[in-house]
Amino acid sequence: MVELQTPQLDAVFHALGDATRRRMLRHLADGERSVGELAAPFDMSLAAASKHVKALERAGLVRRRVTGRTHFCRLEARALAQAHAWIGFYERFWSDRLDILEDLLRNDSANNPNPAKETGDDDE
Repeated sequence: MVELQTPQLDAVFHALGDATRRRMLRHLADGERSVGELAAPFDMSLAAASKHVKALERAGLVRRRVTGRTHFCRLEARALAQAHAWIGFYERFWSDRLDILEDLLRNDSANNPNPAKETGDDDE
């Protein structure tokens, strides 16, 4: 059974709910970046970028280390595994439903090979 409400999962989906943070994560998938490097593609201040990084940190998606005055971030993908498991439950749910629908449509097609004749829609 999938846990429907956990603060960690809520924080992950909150963090992923913002396009800027998703793009930051994408950049971090390529390797460690400074907050300045994360901010550069968005033409935003370091303070604004830092707020986004804090949301990612709260979700456990990013780990930050400080060297001098530079803050470096790296992706922590473990938190994504929880979100993936939650989504995977619903993927199975919909996959099962679509399999049932496919079976129904195949059976209907096998039992009714020419639906136009039964409905009187033929051109004769």
